[in-house]
Amino acid sequence: MVAPEGAVSVYTDGACSGNPGPGGWAWATDRDTWASGWETPSTNQRMEIRAALEAVRALDGPLLVVSDSTYVVNCFRDRWWAGWLARGWVTSQKTPVANRDLWEPLVDAVSERGDVAFHWVKGHSGHPMNDFVDQLAVAASLSAEAGLERR
Repeated sequence: MVAPEGAVSVYTDGACSGNPGPGGWAWATDRDTWASGWETPSTNQRMEIRAALEAVRALDGPLLVVSDSTYVVNCFRDRWWAGWLARGWVTSQKTPVANRDLWEPLVDAVSERGDVAFHWVKGHSGHPMNDFVDQLAVAASLSAEAGLERR
């Protein structure tokens, strides 16, 4: 995908302590501008989608969402979402789309904006911003886990 002119790169990541288990998500444009959160129970895939959704919702202007999730990037690069919409949120294997509650608002937001592109980066490869959002997402998942222990 070609980044829109003037796009800001936003790095996203999700983490889960167990799958399913306590999950964390994070996005960052730099080390000073970021957000993170958690959900439990969750899965790694849910947290990857959630990170992208939260970034698209929070940031104005053209965006390049940089993710180590092929699940997220390929959905937009290969237009999986178009098939899901055409089939009524059913996959090509005739099963309901997993995580529709997150995919649907993300697809809607990206479609409505028209200024968001996606780019894949290899995870855990020493990319400074990917490593940073990974740390934030892991910390958020641990917060969720700690919250469970307090109950």
